[in-house]
Amino acid sequence: MAGKNGGKIIANLIFIIISICCVLPVFLILSASFSDNTLRRQQGYSRIPRGLSVAAFEYIFKVPKAILSAYRVTITVTVIGTAGSLFLTSALAYVISRQDYYLAKVLSFLVLFAMLFNVGMVPTYITMVKIYNLKDTLFALIFPYLIVPWNVFLMKSFLRETPVALIEAAKIDGAGEIQIFFRIVMPLAKPALATVGLFIAFMYWNDWYLSMLYVDSANLSSLQYYMYRLMNNITFLSQSMVSANVDLTQMPGETTRMALCVLAAGPMLIVFPFFQKYFVRGISVGAVKG
Repeated sequence: MAGKNGGKIIANLIFIIISICCVLPVFLILSASFSDNTLRRQQGYSRIPRGLSVAAFEYIFKVPKAILSAYRVTITVTVIGTAGSLFLTSALAYVISRQDYYLAKVLSFLVLFAMLFNVGMVPTYITMVKIYNLKDTLFALIFPYLIVPWNVFLMKSFLRETPVALIEAAKIDGAGEIQIFFRIVMPLAKPALATVGLFIAFMYWNDWYLSMLYVDSANLSSLQYYMYRLMNNITFLSQSMVSANVDLTQMPGETTRMALCVLAAGPMLIVFPFFQKYFVRGISVGAVKG
Protein backbone atom coordinates (compact mmCIF):
# COMPACT_ATOMS: atom_id res chain seq x y z
CA MET A 1 0.00 0.00 0.00
CA ALA A 2 2.79 2.37 0.96
CA GLY A 3 4.59 1.51 -2.26
CA LYS A 4 1.53 2.39 -4.34
CA ASN A 5 1.09 5.73 -2.53
CA GLY A 6 4.77 6.49 -3.01
CA GLY A 7 4.47 5.76 -6.71
CA LYS A 8 1.46 8.08 -7.00
CA ILE A 9 3.32 10.87 -5.19
CA ILE A 10 6.32 10.53 -7.50
CA ALA A 11 4.07 10.49 -10.57
CA ASN A 12 2.23 13.59 -9.34
CA LEU A 13 5.52 15.40 -8.70
CA ILE A 14 6.73 14.55 -12.20
CA PHE A 15 3.50 15.88 -13.73
CA ILE A 16 3.69 19.03 -11.59
CA ILE A 17 7.24 19.69 -12.80
CA ILE A 18 6.21 19.10 -16.42
CA SER A 19 3.22 21.44 -15.96
CA ILE A 20 5.45 24.16 -14.52
CA CYS A 21 7.84 23.79 -17.45
CA CYS A 22 4.89 24.19 -19.84
CA VAL A 23 3.36 27.19 -18.03
CA LEU A 24 6.60 29.09 -17.34
CA PRO A 25 7.11 30.24 -20.97
CA VAL A 26 3.57 31.66 -20.94
CA PHE A 27 4.40 33.80 -17.91
CA LEU A 28 7.65 34.92 -19.54
CA ILE A 29 5.77 35.99 -22.68
CA LEU A 30 3.14 37.80 -20.61
CA SER A 31 5.82 39.52 -18.53
CA ALA A 32 7.83 40.57 -21.59
CA SER A 33 4.75 42.02 -23.29
CA PHE A 34 4.26 44.43 -20.36
CA SER A 35 7.97 45.29 -20.01
CA ASP A 36 9.77 48.40 -21.14
CA ASN A 37 11.51 47.60 -24.42
CA THR A 38 14.76 49.37 -23.45
CA LEU A 39 15.04 47.59 -20.08
CA ARG A 40 14.13 44.28 -21.70
CA ARG A 41 16.89 44.81 -24.25
CA GLN A 42 19.45 45.63 -21.53
CA GLN A 43 18.47 43.13 -18.81
CA GLY A 44 16.79 40.31 -20.72
CA TYR A 45 13.63 38.40 -19.84
CA SER A 46 12.22 37.94 -16.34
CA ARG A 47 9.13 36.54 -14.66
CA ILE A 48 8.22 40.04 -13.44
CA PRO A 49 7.79 42.89 -15.98
CA ARG A 50 10.81 45.19 -16.10
CA GLY A 51 9.62 48.78 -15.98
CA LEU A 52 5.89 48.13 -16.37
CA SER A 53 4.82 49.48 -19.74
CA VAL A 54 1.97 49.07 -22.23
CA ALA A 55 3.89 50.69 -25.09
CA ALA A 56 3.84 47.45 -27.09
CA PHE A 57 0.04 47.25 -26.95
CA GLU A 58 -0.25 50.96 -27.74
CA TYR A 59 1.81 50.40 -30.88
CA ILE A 60 -0.35 47.45 -31.95
CA PHE A 61 -3.60 49.35 -31.31
CA LYS A 62 -2.36 52.54 -32.95
CA VAL A 63 -4.78 51.67 -35.76
CA PRO A 64 -7.55 49.93 -33.76
CA LYS A 65 -9.85 49.55 -36.75
CA ALA A 66 -7.39 47.22 -38.51
CA ILE A 67 -6.84 44.80 -35.63
CA LEU A 68 -10.52 44.83 -34.62
CA SER A 69 -11.42 43.98 -38.22
CA ALA A 70 -8.89 41.12 -38.12
CA TYR A 71 -10.45 39.85 -34.88
CA ARG A 72 -13.92 40.05 -36.43
CA VAL A 73 -12.85 38.06 -39.49
CA THR A 74 -11.03 35.41 -37.45
CA ILE A 75 -13.87 34.96 -34.95
CA THR A 76 -16.43 34.71 -37.77
CA VAL A 77 -14.34 32.21 -39.71
CA THR A 78 -13.60 30.15 -36.58
CA VAL A 79 -17.23 29.95 -35.46
CA ILE A 80 -18.75 29.22 -38.88
CA GLY A 81 -15.88 26.98 -39.98
CA THR A 82 -15.85 24.95 -36.77
CA ALA A 83 -19.62 24.40 -36.86
CA GLY A 84 -19.63 23.43 -40.54
CA SER A 85 -16.52 21.29 -40.34
CA LEU A 86 -17.72 19.52 -37.20
CA PHE A 87 -21.05 18.65 -38.85
CA LEU A 88 -19.50 17.36 -42.09
CA THR A 89 -16.71 15.53 -40.26
CA SER A 90 -19.06 13.77 -37.84
CA ALA A 91 -21.51 12.89 -40.63
CA LEU A 92 -18.82 11.34 -42.83
CA ALA A 93 -17.19 9.62 -39.85
CA TYR A 94 -20.53 8.13 -38.83
CA VAL A 95 -21.10 6.73 -42.31
CA ILE A 96 -17.69 5.02 -42.54
CA SER A 97 -17.97 3.74 -38.96
CA ARG A 98 -21.12 1.77 -39.81
CA GLN A 99 -20.01 -1.73 -40.73
CA ASP A 100 -23.41 -2.51 -42.24
CA TYR A 101 -23.07 0.21 -44.90
CA TYR A 102 -21.83 -1.34 -48.14
CA LEU A 103 -19.76 1.71 -49.21
CA ALA A 104 -18.07 2.19 -45.83
CA LYS A 105 -14.76 0.63 -46.93
CA VAL A 106 -14.73 2.54 -50.21
CA LEU A 107 -15.29 5.86 -48.48
CA SER A 108 -12.65 5.01 -45.86
CA PHE A 109 -10.16 4.33 -48.65
CA LEU A 110 -10.98 7.65 -50.35
CA VAL A 111 -10.50 9.56 -47.09
CA LEU A 112 -7.22 7.75 -46.45
CA PHE A 113 -6.07 8.45 -50.01
CA ALA A 114 -6.85 12.15 -49.57
CA MET A 115 -4.84 12.20 -46.35
CA LEU A 116 -1.78 10.49 -47.83
CA PHE A 117 -1.69 12.18 -51.24
CA ASN A 118 -2.12 15.95 -51.35
CA VAL A 119 -2.93 17.39 -54.77
CA GLY A 120 -0.57 20.32 -54.21
CA MET A 121 -0.83 24.08 -53.90
CA VAL A 122 -1.15 24.99 -57.60
CA PRO A 123 -4.15 22.73 -58.45
CA THR A 124 -5.82 23.77 -55.19
CA TYR A 125 -5.30 27.46 -55.95
CA ILE A 126 -6.65 27.09 -59.50
CA THR A 127 -9.69 25.20 -58.21
CA MET A 128 -10.43 27.78 -55.51
CA VAL A 129 -9.90 30.85 -57.71
CA LYS A 130 -10.87 29.81 -61.25
CA ILE A 131 -13.53 27.14 -60.69
CA TYR A 132 -15.15 28.10 -57.38
CA ASN A 133 -14.41 31.84 -57.79
CA LEU A 134 -13.68 32.26 -54.07
CA LYS A 135 -10.88 34.82 -54.40
CA ASP A 136 -11.25 37.63 -51.85
CA THR A 137 -14.22 36.08 -50.07
CA LEU A 138 -14.71 34.99 -46.50
CA PHE A 139 -15.63 31.50 -47.66
CA ALA A 140 -12.09 31.09 -49.06
CA LEU A 141 -10.89 31.00 -45.45
CA ILE A 142 -13.50 28.38 -44.48
CA PHE A 143 -13.90 25.97 -47.39
CA PRO A 144 -10.41 24.30 -47.50
CA TYR A 145 -10.65 23.03 -43.90
CA LEU A 146 -14.27 21.88 -43.89
CA ILE A 147 -13.22 18.22 -44.13
CA VAL A 148 -9.79 17.22 -42.83
CA PRO A 149 -9.12 13.46 -43.25
CA TRP A 150 -7.24 13.14 -39.96
CA ASN A 151 -10.23 14.59 -38.07
CA VAL A 152 -12.55 12.20 -39.89
CA PHE A 153 -10.57 9.15 -38.76
CA LEU A 154 -10.33 10.55 -35.24
CA MET A 155 -14.09 10.98 -35.09
CA LYS A 156 -14.58 7.56 -36.63
CA SER A 157 -12.66 5.95 -33.76
CA PHE A 158 -15.03 7.65 -31.32
CA LEU A 159 -18.26 6.82 -33.17
CA ARG A 160 -17.24 3.18 -33.62
CA GLU A 161 -17.85 2.77 -29.87
CA THR A 162 -21.57 3.54 -30.29
CA PRO A 163 -23.51 0.39 -29.26
CA VAL A 164 -24.94 -1.35 -32.33
CA ALA A 165 -27.84 -2.66 -30.23
CA LEU A 166 -28.89 0.92 -29.50
CA ILE A 167 -29.04 1.74 -33.22
CA GLU A 168 -30.97 -1.45 -33.99
CA ALA A 169 -33.46 -0.69 -31.22
CA ALA A 170 -34.00 2.78 -32.66
CA LYS A 171 -34.66 1.27 -36.11
CA ILE A 172 -37.21 -1.13 -34.62
CA ASP A 173 -38.97 1.85 -33.04
CA GLY A 174 -39.24 3.44 -36.49
CA ALA A 175 -36.38 5.96 -36.35
CA GLY A 176 -34.69 6.83 -39.63
CA GLU A 177 -30.96 7.24 -40.18
CA ILE A 178 -31.10 11.03 -39.80
CA GLN A 179 -33.05 10.76 -36.56
CA ILE A 180 -30.60 8.16 -35.23
CA PHE A 181 -27.67 10.41 -36.13
CA PHE A 182 -29.02 13.57 -34.48
CA ARG A 183 -30.98 12.15 -31.55
CA ILE A 184 -28.84 9.18 -30.49
CA VAL A 185 -25.34 9.27 -31.95
CA MET A 186 -24.57 12.98 -31.54
CA PRO A 187 -25.68 13.27 -27.88
CA LEU A 188 -23.55 10.23 -27.02
CA ALA A 189 -20.59 11.74 -28.89
CA LYS A 190 -20.41 15.05 -26.97
CA PRO A 191 -16.88 14.38 -25.64
CA ALA A 192 -15.72 13.43 -29.13
CA LEU A 193 -17.38 16.50 -30.65
CA ALA A 194 -15.69 18.74 -28.07
CA THR A 195 -12.28 17.16 -28.74
CA VAL A 196 -12.44 17.32 -32.52
CA GLY A 197 -14.16 20.71 -32.35
CA LEU A 198 -11.25 22.14 -30.37
CA PHE A 199 -8.75 20.81 -32.91
CA ILE A 200 -10.78 22.38 -35.73
CA ALA A 201 -11.19 25.69 -33.87
CA PHE A 202 -7.44 25.90 -33.20
CA MET A 203 -6.76 25.17 -36.86
CA TYR A 204 -9.02 27.97 -38.06
CA TRP A 205 -7.87 30.42 -35.38
CA ASN A 206 -4.16 29.94 -36.04
CA ASP A 207 -4.37 29.93 -39.84
CA TRP A 208 -2.67 32.67 -41.82
CA TYR A 209 -1.75 30.69 -44.92
CA LEU A 210 -5.20 30.87 -46.53
CA SER A 211 -5.32 34.65 -46.07
CA MET A 212 -1.96 34.97 -47.76
CA LEU A 213 -3.12 32.88 -50.74
CA TYR A 214 -6.70 33.96 -51.35
CA VAL A 215 -7.21 37.37 -49.75
CA ASP A 216 -6.06 40.74 -51.10
CA SER A 217 -8.50 42.98 -49.24
CA ALA A 218 -7.25 44.28 -45.90
CA ASN A 219 -10.79 44.01 -44.51
CA LEU A 220 -10.73 40.22 -44.95
CA SER A 221 -7.31 39.53 -43.42
CA SER A 222 -7.30 37.08 -40.54
CA LEU A 223 -5.79 37.98 -37.18
CA GLN A 224 -2.75 35.75 -37.62
CA TYR A 225 -2.00 37.13 -41.10
CA TYR A 226 -2.44 40.72 -39.88
CA MET A 227 0.07 40.06 -37.10
CA TYR A 228 2.39 38.32 -39.55
CA ARG A 229 2.44 41.43 -41.74
CA LEU A 230 2.85 43.68 -38.71
CA MET A 231 5.89 41.71 -37.56
CA ASN A 232 7.39 41.89 -41.04
CA ASN A 233 6.95 45.67 -40.96
CA ILE A 234 8.64 45.88 -37.55
CA THR A 235 11.54 43.71 -38.75
CA PHE A 236 11.96 45.84 -41.89
CA LEU A 237 11.93 49.09 -39.89
CA SER A 238 14.44 47.71 -37.38
CA GLN A 239 16.85 46.63 -40.13
CA SER A 240 16.47 49.96 -41.91
CA MET A 241 17.17 51.91 -38.72
CA VAL A 242 20.23 49.77 -37.95
CA SER A 243 21.67 50.42 -41.39
CA ALA A 244 21.00 54.15 -40.93
CA ASN A 245 22.64 54.18 -37.45
CA VAL A 246 19.42 55.34 -35.78
CA ASP A 247 18.72 54.81 -32.07
CA LEU A 248 16.49 51.73 -31.62
CA THR A 249 15.41 52.38 -28.03
CA GLN A 250 12.07 53.81 -29.14
CA MET A 251 11.55 51.18 -31.79
CA PRO A 252 9.08 48.39 -30.89
CA GLY A 253 10.89 45.09 -30.84
CA GLU A 254 10.68 41.93 -28.77
CA THR A 255 8.05 43.37 -26.42
CA THR A 256 5.76 43.92 -29.40
CA ARG A 257 6.32 40.34 -30.56
CA MET A 258 5.38 39.07 -27.11
CA ALA A 259 2.30 41.33 -27.03
CA LEU A 260 1.23 39.87 -30.39
CA CYS A 261 1.56 36.38 -28.92
CA VAL A 262 -0.69 37.37 -26.02
CA LEU A 263 -3.32 38.88 -28.32
CA ALA A 264 -3.23 35.86 -30.66
CA ALA A 265 -3.32 33.11 -28.03
CA GLY A 266 -5.30 34.84 -25.27
CA PRO A 267 -8.86 34.23 -26.56
CA MET A 268 -8.26 30.50 -27.13
CA LEU A 269 -6.66 30.14 -23.69
CA ILE A 270 -9.82 31.64 -22.22
CA VAL A 271 -12.12 29.33 -24.21
CA PHE A 272 -10.23 26.07 -23.57
CA PRO A 273 -11.08 25.65 -19.84
CA PHE A 274 -14.80 25.57 -20.65
CA PHE A 275 -14.26 22.51 -22.87
CA GLN A 276 -11.56 20.87 -20.76
CA LYS A 277 -13.95 18.37 -19.13
CA TYR A 278 -15.21 17.11 -22.48
CA PHE A 279 -11.72 17.24 -23.98
CA VAL A 280 -10.23 14.97 -21.30
CA ARG A 281 -13.12 12.53 -21.65
CA GLY A 282 -12.92 12.69 -25.44
CA ILE A 283 -9.26 11.78 -25.79
CA SER A 284 -9.86 8.63 -23.72
CA VAL A 285 -12.94 7.44 -25.62
CA GLY A 286 -12.05 4.66 -28.01
CA ALA A 287 -8.56 4.30 -26.55
CA VAL A 288 -9.46 2.09 -23.59
CA LYS A 289 -11.09 -1.27 -24.05
CA GLY A 290 -12.90 -3.27 -21.47
